Amino acid sequence: MTYSTTAIGYPYIGGEREWKKVLEAFWRNELTEIDFLQKMKEIRLARIDKQLRIGLDIVTVGDFTLYDRMLDTAVMFGLVPKRFGWQGGKVELQTYYGIARGNQDAVASEMTKWFNTNYHYIVPEFEGQALELTENKILADFLEVKEAFGITAKPTLIGPYTFCKLTKGYDKVSQVAFILALLPLYTQVIKELVTAGANWIQLEEPALVTSLDETEVKLVQEIYIQLAATVPEANIMLQTYFESLSAYKMLIELPVKGIGLDFVHGYTHNMEALRQFGFPQDKVLAAGVINGRDIWRANLAEVSTTVRAIEQLTSAEELWIQSSCSLQHVPISTALETKLEPVLKNALAFADEKLVELTEVAKYLNEKNHATNYTISESMKAIEALKKHPVRNNQAVHRAVQTVSTQDFERQSDFKTRQRIQQQALQLPLFPTTTIGSFPQSDEVKRTRSAWRKKQLSDEAYATFVAQETKRWIEIQENLEIDVLVHGEFERTDMVEYFGEKLTGFAFTEKAWVVSYGSRCVKPPIIYGDVAWATPMTVKETVYAQSLTNRYVKGMLTGPVTILNWSFVRDDIPRKDVTYQIALALRKEVEALEAAGIAIIQVDEPALREGLPLRTENWGAYLDWTVNAFKLATANVKDETQIHTHMCYCEFNDFIEPISALDADVLSIETSRSHGELIASLHIRPYEKGIGLGVYDIHSPRVPNEQEMLTIMQDSLQVLSTNQFWVNPDCGLKTRKEPETIAALANMVAATKTLRQQIQQSTY
Repeated sequence: MTYSTTAIGYPYIGGEREWKKVLEAFWRNELTEIDFLQKMKEIRLARIDKQLRIGLDIVTVGDFTLYDRMLDTAVMFGLVPKRFGWQGGKVELQTYYGIARGNQDAVASEMTKWFNTNYHYIVPEFEGQALELTENKILADFLEVKEAFGITAKPTLIGPYTFCKLTKGYDKVSQVAFILALLPLYTQVIKELVTAGANWIQLEEPALVTSLDETEVKLVQEIYIQLAATVPEANIMLQTYFESLSAYKMLIELPVKGIGLDFVHGYTHNMEALRQFGFPQDKVLAAGVINGRDIWRANLAEVSTTVRAIEQLTSAEELWIQSSCSLQHVPISTALETKLEPVLKNALAFADEKLVELTEVAKYLNEKNHATNYTISESMKAIEALKKHPVRNNQAVHRAVQTVSTQDFERQSDFKTRQRIQQQALQLPLFPTTTIGSFPQSDEVKRTRSAWRKKQLSDEAYATFVAQETKRWIEIQENLEIDVLVHGEFERTDMVEYFGEKLTGFAFTEKAWVVSYGSRCVKPPIIYGDVAWATPMTVKETVYAQSLTNRYVKGMLTGPVTILNWSFVRDDIPRKDVTYQIALALRKEVEALEAAGIAIIQVDEPALREGLPLRTENWGAYLDWTVNAFKLATANVKDETQIHTHMCYCEFNDFIEPISALDADVLSIETSRSHGELIASLHIRPYEKGIGLGVYDIHSPRVPNEQEMLTIMQDSLQVLSTNQFWVNPDCGLKTRKEPETIAALANMVAATKTLRQQIQQSTY
């Protein structure tokens, strides 16, 4: 058997975040559209050139985007929301970015998490409109690479079932009409690719690893039977990732030429399925054996053994060796890192290194003389060296985790008792107003922090600057008459990185960026050792802010599960144990804030849901230890101390019970883009604790007017009582500009005052 190497996708951000810089320059009108598209083309082709130089056998195209690939697919098929006034034909960039970010005339489309990752996609909206192929973007990318490099690449696009599954706006009746309108467009795209010479066409179907019922399996079968009938000449690689293939016995027989399976996150069940049902002889198997979601160097001996085992269990005529998913979830290259401890750096593999690993495994398996034995043994030595590092052998931390008991997860009193005590202690008005935590980080803030980090500014000068900025924003909040204030987080680069820098067991990179949404990039910390609290992390800044005002200032912490899910995490111990280590460290910080007189403490968990297993039957175990981790961090406070938490974009409709189980006194959530859906859900599953339903979308630069927010508040009172409803934006304001932030908050407070008056008048 021969082995070919490929990757499902490759990062588009660039080692120096070239993609982000070009995009944001275009948004600032510093580039013409022609110059913008030319620079994006240069970035796109540079990615291909690098993959060819590394030695991949099959290079993928169509994995590049100008914002988001789900949005690309939607506009390619004419799914443009009516509120943007599109009249057909090619979708212009102004409309494209309007859908993603909103404009003064129309709100942006909803944004939510891509399966269980920290990447956010734009949710397509079907409004019954006639669909059309506006532009074959995938064909354009294919021809561009063919012309530039003289190669036949593998075009990729999001598959029809996954695209349909993630689109909103249809019900069971209209779903059939939607699919019937969609499939001819997929057929047209595929036909044009085949005509242009594409040997393989990759259709990404991660939705096939979720829990599928019988009706859904039949729908998938019908979709692919129709595609095979209309484009029989196409070699379709049906690509799955993030888990094992559901309904393996039935879906493995789909009329496609190849199937991609994840043998990292779906290893156990996919291997069991191969043993039980085998693999069709007439299909190519694309085996995802290099982890596309973490940054750890692979044990190439184990990977090679896995490939050999797969080979023994299948009669496939050809085997592709590939990443387990797109490499967009990992940084570009460890070569860009100059400050990491050598033992750690040697144990890392980013996107480029993972491509090298693929080629090395293929050489090892293809060459009879095993000329790559040295590389194989080096990977094993690097992993073993990190395992023996003292940072992974803190016995005090290990004992603390082992002695955690159920009593550590419980508050002193139940919520109703705490609510009465807190209302008496805090004396807050009806519908208290607050913000999520961060305020705009201006260019001056960023420049000053950068100078301090480069040691161009003294610690004293930097502390003075942060204090001045904090004081200024406390005054702004007081002038706006916000009820519960925040210090603004001007000392923080990132809500996870900041805490990781003050805890043991973390390492930080210089350029290990990944995309979170749009042009928003994050640099996740690396949890490579045992985590422990060393010194107070937030007390100084919070106490200082509280000293400036008679209003309450919230202590602001990032929760243990979010720190876990937004970091690259060591893989030598269970994730539960790592999370409990973090929770125990945060518990000490909560105690320190309370001892310093901070009455309200917010512990954010925006990433709680994204770590859920993709199969619903596996949710229980994950929720048990993640909910307990949050409570481990927060349950030690007095009844008078009010615990808040915040959650970001995700589907809450099936998640109300786990949220309630956190036992936070107040929850704030991002719902402005999907507010009506949550209101409907709360009619069915009431929520009894304090809750702030974000009344405006902070990811859009538009400033909503007072009436918009008032309408959301009034709607919310259909499902919430007046004594549990808080008013806030739907997320932190770090990425917004100061003028729009102040204007939006002023409208938010004005809407709240109007609502208070309406409620007061209705009681007389």
